[in-house]
Amino acid sequence: MSTTNDLRAFIAQLPKAELHVHLEGTLEPELSFALAARNGVQLGHDTPEALVAAYDFHDLPSFLAIYYKAMEVLVHEQDFYELAWAYLVKTRSQNVLYCEMFFDPQAHTGRGVAFDTVIKGIRRAQVQAAAELGVESQLIMCFLRELPAASAMETLIASLPYKHWIVGVGLDSDEKNNPPIKFAAVFARARAEGYRLTMHCDVNQQNTLVHIGQCLDVIGVDRIDHGVNALEDPALCAEIARRGLGLTVCPISNRFVVQNLTGDEIRRMLALGMKATINSDDPAYFRGYMNENLIALHEDAGFTAAEITSLVRNSFEVAWLDDRRRQHYLALLDGSGS
Repeated sequence: MSTTNDLRAFIAQLPKAELHVHLEGTLEPELSFALAARNGVQLGHDTPEALVAAYDFHDLPSFLAIYYKAMEVLVHEQDFYELAWAYLVKTRSQNVLYCEMFFDPQAHTGRGVAFDTVIKGIRRAQVQAAAELGVESQLIMCFLRELPAASAMETLIASLPYKHWIVGVGLDSDEKNNPPIKFAAVFARARAEGYRLTMHCDVNQQNTLVHIGQCLDVIGVDRIDHGVNALEDPALCAEIARRGLGLTVCPISNRFVVQNLTGDEIRRMLALGMKATINSDDPAYFRGYMNENLIALHEDAGFTAAEITSLVRNSFEVAWLDDRRRQHYLALLDGSGS
């Protein structure tokens, strides 16, 4: 690619998959204001611009404090539909053809919003997006790790009538003093119910290498979300590569939370044969969707078209798809001039 504009155009036309995006993290300020007005929720700011200006976070806890407060505007099934629909429209505009979306039911049921309300609203948007936009999506239900394991188990059981709508379960939120092993029984039950398994191992968290080890050896995850710190342990890197586990890395998110795009780390993952993928995490808060993350890797870390294509290919290869659908998307990627 001769210029940055050429690379931007190349990224725009690539067929892409996204595997690490929190639906609640796609709540754009304009929609937040509309829902707040409809549901009688006070946001404490006069304009969407003022709300964005208040996104003052520099680490995971400071981000989560803002993040959970903002969710209070989500009350009714229609709200969850509009949230999911807005994300699916946006991501399809960036040529994301397939996505696996996290949602956090405990963040809503804890406020008195029924599980049924949450998932039916999201599902309605998914069905419409598949029919009208041509974007395929699946849901990953995350447990909040600062809550008791018993709460996660209750949520898992509540999900079972809808498990044909849910491809897997994950673990997110505040990692400090909340290791994967705390939820071993929950994830064992989830596996028995047919769910795929992933867990967040956020960047630069306390005991992160222990947590990554537990993901591998105790939980037996199918993927790891973030997982950048695995690079500190050659044995962990070798095992992750041997198992072909995907790592869902979020560069712009990392730049906010740990003040580092982690471009060098992503390049090292590729060199070590690790299946790194690129994702947007909470794009409404970090102000960047899929294409912006890939562009940032090019402009700030010098990633080439070939490296970007490898990252996109990894996303399709580790996605929770059947082989027929996976080959369909890989054929589209191969035919895109990449």
